[in-house]
Amino acid sequence: MKTAAAKNYREAKIERLELRASPRQAAVIRQAANTTDKTVTAFILDAATLEAQRALADRRLFRLDSTRWQRFLNALDRPAKEKPRLSKLMRGPAGSA
Repeated sequence: MKTAAAKNYREAKIERLELRASPRQAAVIRQAANTTDKTVTAFILDAATLEAQRALADRRLFRLDSTRWQRFLNALDRPAKEKPRLSKLMRGPAGSA
């Protein structure tokens, strides 16, 4: 199974990313890339892309057991409550909070 970076290999590579690493970090990355038969660039791109997808998924997806899911749905279904302080804040000029 190909990784995301491998699938996109034929895409034009026009963006340049730069990073600094300690000698120890660089050695570990080189060793891992070698072990997986990847170039350092491919290894770093695969790892960074996977981590980026995970970070974004954490912001878009969440899992709840059935009890918590029901509590969540109930909270969404409750009628909105008037929040006088919030209303006052929203009527004021921007940046006045």
